[in-house]
Amino acid sequence: MPAQIQLNVNDRIVFIGDSITDAERHRRAYEPLGFGYVHFVGYALLAKYPHLDLDIVNRGVSGDTVADMAARWPRDCLALRPNLLSVLIGINDIWRSVMEPNRKASTPQAYGVTYDRLLSQARQQCDCRIVLAEPFLFDNDPHNPVRQALESYRAVVRTLAEKHDAVPVALQQHLDERIVHVPPARWSQDTVHPYLWAHAWIAQQWLAATAL
Repeated sequence: MPAQIQLNVNDRIVFIGDSITDAERHRRAYEPLGFGYVHFVGYALLAKYPHLDLDIVNRGVSGDTVADMAARWPRDCLALRPNLLSVLIGINDIWRSVMEPNRKASTPQAYGVTYDRLLSQARQQCDCRIVLAEPFLFDNDPHNPVRQALESYRAVVRTLAEKHDAVPVALQQHLDERIVHVPPARWSQDTVHPYLWAHAWIAQQWLAATAL
């Protein structure tokens, strides 16, 4: 089990990933954290620890694959020198590998190699604690090819969390427990992008996993 996360004065917490993290963070109405789970987590932490003067940073970019994230990693992660780094990436690799095979995406193996390299750089250069949220899909159809492909990428994230002493956020596991009672259409219009309340639910899972 990873050691408990301790926050300190002036800690910088960087969230990085794809559109689920981005959540339109560049729109004036949603600056600087977006409207999604980063918004809910960030302001919950600021409210709980006002004396720490935390710096919450959102570096999600809509449409990113792990390779896209790697290209901006020096600027959007390493240069910020986070004390705590939270990553959620992979659904675009999964979706494209199944639904858009002509577009560039990483196989589970390549995804793992790239992801591992990025996390190693962050640990070595920033000496930061890491939170890894697994990619997920609001779907419980065992015959859905995207859902089937998802499992290999989830396994990669679990392996990386153990290797890098990261806190895992098992979103699909918790979602599978809930989606039996709350159907997929209640969570998302397209099985990928959460409705606002589902972003709040993701934030709850993040906060519970980190015990912050």
